[in-house]
Amino acid sequence: MPPTSQHTHRLSGMLFKYGTKPAQVAFRTGDFKQQVIFIGGLTDGLLATEYLQPLSMALEVEKWSLVQPLLSSSYSGYGTSSLKQDALELDQLISYLINKEGSEGVVLLGHSTGCQDIVHYMRSNTACSKAARAAILQAPVSDREYRATLPETADMIDLAASMIKEDRAMDLMPREANPDAPITAYRYYSLCAYMGDDDMFSSDLSDDQLRLKLGHMSNTPCQVIFSMGDEYVPEYVDKRSLVQRLCNAMGGAEKVEIEWGNHSLSNRVLEAVEAIVDFVKREGPKGWDDPWH
Repeated sequence: MPPTSQHTHRLSGMLFKYGTKPAQVAFRTGDFKQQVIFIGGLTDGLLATEYLQPLSMALEVEKWSLVQPLLSSSYSGYGTSSLKQDALELDQLISYLINKEGSEGVVLLGHSTGCQDIVHYMRSNTACSKAARAAILQAPVSDREYRATLPETADMIDLAASMIKEDRAMDLMPREANPDAPITAYRYYSLCAYMGDDDMFSSDLSDDQLRLKLGHMSNTPCQVIFSMGDEYVPEYVDKRSLVQRLCNAMGGAEKVEIEWGNHSLSNRVLEAVEAIVDFVKREGPKGWDDPWH
């Protein structure tokens, strides 16, 4: 369907609350017992990437639902949140799907910083995380390496570090640190500093450091979709080498390189959908092999 079609950004489905916070609503398309959960990146919310609408249709053919949750960190909330908070909310969502919708298992699909959420969540080892039968990381890129290309970053990392030392980790940084959303010293440091909590996909991390951050993902079938034209990866980074090292650190994740693809794959929508659906069909739960026992 050409992008000019009026239906491109229309989805019919069910909106539901999965937690008590105002942000904790999710949108589900397709009414099936298996769900792909999409976790967006910084500033993302519903319909965050161009491939979600065609993906929901392709998944429906395979009898899978697509669930797009809003987390407290969605849209401009990311600066006052954390991976830990996201993981808690993701756990609440999966718990809701199991207990209220009779879910037989989920596949987690992360875009950009949503990839960090998945890695962090799978380390948390909660009961519900066992329902995550497979994980797809689309554009797992380094926020730190990207932000290092911005002029204000070095000074702001120093400021964040000193605020954290003064027990002001949850205080907000000056506006110029992050003009598009309020951000705490903790989250700024997490995203921008070497070996911060969010620093999982940087090309200058050693193989041992990457294994430390990503090694636990070897327990879960994983697919890494990397855009070879990703505008958030600095020019000097060897993308092919990086994606291979990430896959190795995850114990041999499946690698999908998308030539010329941009960060959100808006210029390679069909390739994105094909790769995701192909992986879900192969690695998703097969009926009732009850994941919790």
